[in-house]
Amino acid sequence: MTPTREEAWELLCEYTKGDSLRRHALAVEAAMRAAAARYGGGDADADEWGMAGMLHDFDYEMFPTMEEHPFKGNEIMRGRGYPEQIRRAIMGHATYTNVPRDTPMAKALFATDELCGFLVACALVRPDKSLDNLEVKSVKKKLKDKAFARSVNREDIYQGVEELGVPLEEHIQFVIDALRPVQGEIGLNRAAGAET
Repeated sequence: MTPTREEAWELLCEYTKGDSLRRHALAVEAAMRAAAARYGGGDADADEWGMAGMLHDFDYEMFPTMEEHPFKGNEIMRGRGYPEQIRRAIMGHATYTNVPRDTPMAKALFATDELCGFLVACALVRPDKSLDNLEVKSVKKKLKDKAFARSVNREDIYQGVEELGVPLEEHIQFVIDALRPVQGEIGLNRAAGAET
């Protein structure tokens, strides 16, 4: 039986103590839940897609090297009963594993991971520290600025949308829309008047 979302959160917290990486996990989870409906077809399990997003870097804080991440996490997840499709998608998000991204879940995870981090960085430099009025054209301009959020791998973002088969502008807007409801949980300001 697939672990629950609560069990996935406990696993994340067991291995990831830093707030920044936990917030990133929640951002990618939200993007992946939205992606399940959009790219997974009628039978996609939003919980499984969300867990792939939440847990894709859960082992990174303890095992940050290319020799360990995400390999150690894959073994831990296997031992805890996580399905092959989640583990395979997570393995594929790191290009150096050479695990092909041959499922919609794996393609979506790769396409949302770096972009989520970049969008949060874009929001944090805005006066309102929010995604509320963030526009795609502003994000595209910042993508060209190599000095901005330099730890974000732009090539992964471009390759991700190509593999997903969607235009960059459309994907950026899609992920912005997916992240807006969880702004408070991912370290951004909630929309004025938004429900809590």
